[in-house]
Amino acid sequence: MALKSALISLVAPRIRNQTRRRAGSALEDQDKWRAKLMQQGSKTRFGKDHNFDTIKTAADYRAAIPLCDYEGLRPYIDRILAGESDILWPGRPRYLAKTSGTTSGAKYIPITPASMPHHIHTARNGILNYVAATKAPIFGGRMIFISGSPTLDTKAGIPTGRLSGIINHEIPSWAKGNQLPTWETNCIEDWEAKLDRIVEETHNQDLRLISGIPPWVQMYYERLLAKTGKSTIKEVFPNLSLFIHGGVNYEPYRAVMDGLHGGHVDVLETYPASEGFIAYQDDYLDEGLLLNTDAGMYYEFVPLNEVGAEHPTRLTLSEVEKGVDYALIISSNAGLWGYEIGDTVRFTSLAPYKIRVSGRVKHFISAFGEHVIGKEVEQAMREVCEALGLRVREFSVAPQIQPPEGGLPYHEWLVEWQDSPADPERVARMLDASLCEQNIYYQDLIQNGVLQRLKIKALAPDTFRSYMKSRGKLGGQNKVPRLTNDRQMADRLLETRV
Repeated sequence: MALKSALISLVAPRIRNQTRRRAGSALEDQDKWRAKLMQQGSKTRFGKDHNFDTIKTAADYRAAIPLCDYEGLRPYIDRILAGESDILWPGRPRYLAKTSGTTSGAKYIPITPASMPHHIHTARNGILNYVAATKAPIFGGRMIFISGSPTLDTKAGIPTGRLSGIINHEIPSWAKGNQLPTWETNCIEDWEAKLDRIVEETHNQDLRLISGIPPWVQMYYERLLAKTGKSTIKEVFPNLSLFIHGGVNYEPYRAVMDGLHGGHVDVLETYPASEGFIAYQDDYLDEGLLLNTDAGMYYEFVPLNEVGAEHPTRLTLSEVEKGVDYALIISSNAGLWGYEIGDTVRFTSLAPYKIRVSGRVKHFISAFGEHVIGKEVEQAMREVCEALGLRVREFSVAPQIQPPEGGLPYHEWLVEWQDSPADPERVARMLDASLCEQNIYYQDLIQNGVLQRLKIKALAPDTFRSYMKSRGKLGGQNKVPRLTNDRQMADRLLETRV
């Protein structure tokens, strides 16, 4: 491992310089990829249906290709599932990433031979940019990637599974020697049994890097400490220097994770999705995620307040502004065209282009016209926890439209505290003040007597985990929705018994 670590330390600065050069040519690269995608896509059924061979400019593109979600592409995906080739991208997909749907049931997102390398190269670039900046010898020890099972099914002859499981099949040979858990352990489907095995395999290893979704890594940490009798993770893994996460906002988990770490561990955020590896933190000291502009994807951005409009504005990268929430639209060499990925992003920098994920298009509360988004509730919780020295394990927010106790409706915050606050009413007042400051619509509803101030419902420890387990969504890539616009999840949480 020492030789590998030395070689990687030589390669890392080259990757960092390459990253900076690409960041400086983002607009040119986007034009290049639009042209490439049109050229390759013109050979497909979708391309012929939408006259790709006539598209020369961004305006031509907008006119020819409608915005769509999975349902919009489903007739074409159904043809792929029926065994046809050259439908959305030349040939057949290499994999199908299976994700949860709504009206569609399960969704099958194509990953093609052309798109797969960008997933792997981007993950590599994120790690090596960190190595170049810090000189941390993370390849001198072991790494653990807490992910879904790599056991794949087949659909129409195409290997099919969760993205994190698929990625396990593509990890390059130079990284496999450092990787934990073992393949056999990773294939365990039951999350809690898998976690126990991971603890057994790793508790006496020299782990330098840990990657996974924060709530499930937290669960791993807690079982690890119970196994070893140690007080902190840094006592178990003294050389741990980097935690990589993605999929959820880290801020609500930061205080708890810092406490579990018990010493300094750098944190690096990534934005991988089944549809493509969108962005990553190329500088661990800058919270902005560098948009992946030269990775087989062409981006458009729809202002959040126009989502659902008959003719929404579709902006290219050159037209975006800082501090505005946009629905992210991608077209890619996976065969996605004008595809609404479902996330909202906000630019933190335009030189280079860096973003933060601000929420989900469908994860918001607007039962009364307030349109509160994930970023706003997470920022409110972060501010209050920092001010009062509180730690939260998990939380979600839902509207209470017809309060059983009577009175005006309100937002109900279902919170699982690490340490219960001494004055819950003060916490509620501070959360409400923060939301009013961030969201003028919410403020108006409070001031005009349409809504009353939010209320907090404290939940017993592990309520969220029990709820996720009851739905078969414990571990892996599964995430607790931060916001819901109805009471379905909230009522189930209140019924859940740990």
